[in-house]
Amino acid sequence: MRLQDKVAIVTGGARGIGEAIVRRFVLEGAKVTIADVLGDGSKLASELQEAGYPVIYVHTDVSQAAPIQNMVSETIKAFGKLDIVVNNAAINVPGNVEELDEDVWDKTMQVNVKSMFLMGKYTIPELRKNGGGSIINMASANSYIAEPRLSAYVTSKGAILMLTKQMALDYASENIRVNAICPGWVDTTFNDAHADLYGGRDKVLEDLSSLQVLGRAIKPSEIANLALFLASDESSAMIGTPVLMDGGICIH
Repeated sequence: MRLQDKVAIVTGGARGIGEAIVRRFVLEGAKVTIADVLGDGSKLASELQEAGYPVIYVHTDVSQAAPIQNMVSETIKAFGKLDIVVNNAAINVPGNVEELDEDVWDKTMQVNVKSMFLMGKYTIPELRKNGGGSIINMASANSYIAEPRLSAYVTSKGAILMLTKQMALDYASENIRVNAICPGWVDTTFNDAHADLYGGRDKVLEDLSSLQVLGRAIKPSEIANLALFLASDESSAMIGTPVLMDGGICIH
């Protein structure tokens, strides 16, 4: 019960890595708000509520200020405080700079980067009231390495790395720790459009050992374990740290 009586928000918490983090956090004693635009978040919340876990779902477009303000308000109304913020929501539309439409580029930056600015803006006052807390930004191995035809995505993930360090500098003195997780290839449907560039999901998984030294896809539960560590007091001396859990992609 490493998160006993802690309150967490997980954006993009309806599926994939976000869902795995939500499930891991409630098992460790946390009360969790699932913030997502996907209706699956409601289904997940209902399932966990029926199992006796304190969870709410708030439909949230993280690219806009008003929905985030509402979601934070609903979290405080339900649970009374805030300790942990996991900025996991993201999109990945493949394309080089010629192929991508301008609105796709803008949407990628809004969902992947602006959302973390807005989440910080409206959650940090609540963390401050509570004496501090942990913010975990979902970056990527693509924060370090580029890939063909992922111009918007890799740019957004590079920006997250620097935003994490900058926020950490500003708020460490208030006991608000900001760190980042940098996953490699995780086996979720989020990567399907990316996988299509390489012959489809099955083909990518078959050939993954040539890219990821681990020799297999990373499990969402493995990323959730790292998120648990960064959310808990066990990582109390980690500030502004990007943690690679990339299966060895960045070794190359």
